[in-house]
Amino acid sequence: MKKIPMLVLTLALASCTGTPVKQAPTAPLPVPAPLTPPPADSEPVSADLQTRKEQFIADTAKKYGIPANDVRNTLSQAVYRQSIVNAMARPAESTRTWAQYRPIFLTDGRIQQGRTYFADNRVSVEDVAAKSGVPAEIILAIMGVETGWGGNMGSHNVLDALYTLAFHYPVINGKANPARSAFFTDELGQLFALAREEGFDIHALKGSYAGAMGLGQFMPSSYRKYAVDGDGDGRRDLFGSKKDAFASIANYFNGFGWQTGKPVFVRASAAPSALPFKPENWEANIALADLAAKGYVPNRPVENLPATLLTLEGAQGTEHWIGFKNFWVITRYNRSPMYAMAVWQLSQEIAQRAYGAPEDSSAAQAPPAQ
Repeated sequence: MKKIPMLVLTLALASCTGTPVKQAPTAPLPVPAPLTPPPADSEPVSADLQTRKEQFIADTAKKYGIPANDVRNTLSQAVYRQSIVNAMARPAESTRTWAQYRPIFLTDGRIQQGRTYFADNRVSVEDVAAKSGVPAEIILAIMGVETGWGGNMGSHNVLDALYTLAFHYPVINGKANPARSAFFTDELGQLFALAREEGFDIHALKGSYAGAMGLGQFMPSSYRKYAVDGDGDGRRDLFGSKKDAFASIANYFNGFGWQTGKPVFVRASAAPSALPFKPENWEANIALADLAAKGYVPNRPVENLPATLLTLEGAQGTEHWIGFKNFWVITRYNRSPMYAMAVWQLSQEIAQRAYGAPEDSSAAQAPPAQ
């Protein structure tokens, strides 16, 4: 049915009733207000902020041979981001149990994606594994946990992120963290050096809210120290070259002493009399015999190597794991022990290898290799 315009209908009705139609004056159309960008995040100002910036400029210029005015001009274009501060104040590792953390990274979809990615890139990644001694599945699991194999390499402006964390690292639970502020200040300086060395547009780099970049999420210092040219094109491209990413992740692990052919974890059992035990750090420096004396023994035969103990609250209750040096090496990528466990378990799923003793319920999740 054809719709009759309202003006025509009004005229017709007025004619029928004999009421004269008076033409309404035409009002001028309203002029839309100009679009304005949302206000920028309001940067907190402290008494020493400008002094700290000037010190950073001087230090970066001296350390990396970059003209101070270039550093100053670039720094003046960095933008404080409150969202970065908020994200840094609530990392998942510090607020979740293992039962909550594990399902984030070990989903059926991610496991299947990892196996497919392995199949599609088997020749390249196994070539790196053979040369480096770092298992292909570990390299791939890092990429899977960090970026979903390139699906999410981060959308934050790296310069803004590192600027924010260098000069405004959050106070968490009422406590400032000068060490973390110093870390991000150094990473900000390293970003200036990296951009200069690799020919990057420092304003265009995107990454995580912590400033990590590329397929393997390297911080600027790690990019400068451990990134390698894996495809032979003369560039270290961790954003677009999978071969560079594979080789660089392996090189990172070797830099921290990865032990080829040695274990990462083995499931452990606790004796009824065992007292809770948490090591001071995650270095593998405890003899298995000493762990056994504390009531913690491996569920299957394992090489007699220095070790440590990790206790997690899993979906089925308390879990005990004995970790070795390769566990500590993974924590050099991210200091969270739950991160290291997620990487290792995802690697075993990708390789379709059972990673627990028969009584370990998680072992049934990973079918043995065919």
